[in-house]
Amino acid sequence: MAPCATAGAQMLAARPCVSASQSMLASRAAVSRIDLALGASSFASCPRISCSRSLGSSRSSPVAVRAVSGEGSSSGLPIDLRGKRAFIAGVADDNGYGWAIAKALAASGAEILVGTWVPALNIFETSLRRGKFDESRKLPDGSLMEIVKVYPLDAVYDSPEDVPEDVKTNKRYAGSSNWTVKEAAELVKKEYGSIDILVHSLANGPEVTKPLLETSRSGYLAAISASSYSFVSLLKHFLPIMNPGGASISLTYIASERTIPGYGGGMSSAKAALESDTKVLAFEAGRKGKIRVNTISAGPLGSRAAKAIGFIEKMIEYSYVNAPLQKELLADEVGNTAAFLVSPLASAITGSTVYVDNGLNTMGLAVDSPTVSSLL
Repeated sequence: MAPCATAGAQMLAARPCVSASQSMLASRAAVSRIDLALGASSFASCPRISCSRSLGSSRSSPVAVRAVSGEGSSSGLPIDLRGKRAFIAGVADDNGYGWAIAKALAASGAEILVGTWVPALNIFETSLRRGKFDESRKLPDGSLMEIVKVYPLDAVYDSPEDVPEDVKTNKRYAGSSNWTVKEAAELVKKEYGSIDILVHSLANGPEVTKPLLETSRSGYLAAISASSYSFVSLLKHFLPIMNPGGASISLTYIASERTIPGYGGGMSSAKAALESDTKVLAFEAGRKGKIRVNTISAGPLGSRAAKAIGFIEKMIEYSYVNAPLQKELLADEVGNTAAFLVSPLASAITGSTVYVDNGLNTMGLAVDSPTVSSLL
C-alpha cells in the first residue's frame, strides 16, 4: 500500500487491481503468529467451520451454513467470527496485508474466500496446491488456514461490458471467466449465498514513481480507478449479498493527508479519496444494509508489491526511527486490527480511519533530524 500496507504496495503493481497481497505492505517477517488483541485467548480452541471445503471444490448450497458451536468457553473478550464468511479482494501471495487479514479472520473462525488478480491467479493457486505457503498458513492452534475458494478478479472492471477488447484477448486472461466485480459477486451469491465480511486489499498506480506534476491524466485516473473506485464498486455489488450486521474494510496510507515525496502518480490522491469515501459509504451502507465500513491506515512494510515504489526500505527505516513505538511493524498487527474491526466487538465503529503504524501518524517532527535530535 502505500505503505498503506496493501494499498500502498500493491498499488504499485503493474496492472490496476493488483492484489492486496501485493498490497504494498507485506510484512518483512513471515506472518506466522496471529496474537489477537483485547486479551483474547489464542484461538486454538476455535472449531473448524463445518461448511469449509478444499480449494476448487464444488459449489455450496446458497443457504448460509453456520459453524458448529465450540465446546468450552474462552476467557476475556475473544474475537469470535465462527459462522461468518469473508471475501477478501486482493490476495496473490503470502506476504501482504491481504494474506495477514485472511489469517486473522481464519484464526477467529471465519470462512475465507479470496479474489485474486487474474494474471496472478495460476501462480497463486499452484503455490497453494504445492504447499509453498504451508508454513505461512499456520494458525495459532497449529492447523493450516483453509482458503475455501479462490476467485479470479480484476476490480478495475465493473461488468463484462467495461472490458476492452485488448484485455479480453490478452493471454494473461486466457482461461479465466467471470472476473469482473459484478460477475464475481454473482458467482459468490450463486455458490455460497451470502457473506458477512468484505475486505478491499488492492491498489495500483501505474505511474507511482512519477512526481504528481509529471503524472499523466490517464495515470492519475488509473490510480483512482484501481485504488479508490474499486472499493466503491466492490461494496456496491457485494452489499446485496451481505448479511445485516456485517462489515467491510479497506487499506489506506498516511500519504492521503501528509506529503510523502516519491509516493506519486496520483496515489496520494487515491488514498485521500478512499478515506473520504469510507465516511460516505459508512452512512449509505449503514442505512441501506446495516453494514459497517472502516479503513486501516497501515505503516510501511516490505512486500513484493511495495518494492515498486523504489524506496520502501527507506520508508520502513524512517518509521522505525521516528515512530513513538520503535519496533518493526508486522503484517499480523494489521490483520489483528482487521479482525477486531469486523467483529461484534467493534459493533459501534464505522466510518473511521484506524491507524496501525506504531504511532508514526502522530509525529510532526522527525526525531532523527539533526535540527531536533539535540533537543531529545
